[in-house]
Amino acid sequence: MVIAQQEAVEVSLDDEQTITKQRRPLSRNGLVWRRLRGMPRFWVGAIAFGLIVILSIVGPFVTPWSITDRDIYNMGMGPTLRHWFGTNSIGQDIFAQTMAGLQKSLIIGLVAGILGTLLAAVIGSVAGYVGGTTDKVISWFTHLLLVVPSFFILILLSPLFKSLSWVALTFFLAIFSWMIMAQVVRNQTRSLRNRDFVRAARYMGLPTRKILSRHILPNIASLLIIDVTLGIVSMIMSETSLSYFGFGVQKPDVSLGTLLADGTSAALTRPWLFVFPAGVLIVLLFAISLIGDALRDAIDPTSGANRA
Repeated sequence: MVIAQQEAVEVSLDDEQTITKQRRPLSRNGLVWRRLRGMPRFWVGAIAFGLIVILSIVGPFVTPWSITDRDIYNMGMGPTLRHWFGTNSIGQDIFAQTMAGLQKSLIIGLVAGILGTLLAAVIGSVAGYVGGTTDKVISWFTHLLLVVPSFFILILLSPLFKSLSWVALTFFLAIFSWMIMAQVVRNQTRSLRNRDFVRAARYMGLPTRKILSRHILPNIASLLIIDVTLGIVSMIMSETSLSYFGFGVQKPDVSLGTLLADGTSAALTRPWLFVFPAGVLIVLLFAISLIGDALRDAIDPTSGANRA
């Protein structure tokens, strides 16, 4: 009888713990992750992006050809077992060049996209929290950069890319990409700076730097995450456009933009020169766009995914 009572008590305790776990509210990150797990487009984008990243890392090691090697016996040939993506008019392997170009475009897009979002977060939060003259000066400077045609400025600065390599292009792309998001961060910060938890931190004597890093930016992290994903797409497209017209990555470096430029003239006669770099670029941009779209629906409380 005593054993039965003990077992009944243990069962009731287990049931109570189970109910407590079920009633425990999910954190914001947990809720976002639960929504993402139920979105097929997120998994399609994440898997495709992961495969492309793995391909960019492993690709150069699985081919015996480098971007400068020439096969004089197979110049201008289509895809074969020896050259998977074919060769160009001087016998260079298109697969090796596509992998190198994919690496370069990925690095530029990731670094420029993340740097642009960091600049937007810092500048926008400082302007929105400090206010006054600081806010006016930053807002004036931001609006000035918004009306400046950044694409043509980058074209004018293109001679620097030849002397400073593609690293200069990466930083210049980031410098001209933060303004719109900075305005969004500023407005969000202005609405948060009068909240009770921010006031309490201010009354406790926390410096502005810690208030921004601990209380302001974490509350707008969802916006920043979305901006990073969309910014990467934008930076890859900007780099590709500049390189396509000869103002971005300069030879002997290669990117997807330079490969598309080289293959455009032969797109009808030797389509492999254009189709493979273009296909890789399309899949890359599509994968990142799917991830960004899923993140937006998972984070935005007004989206259809969240209402479901």
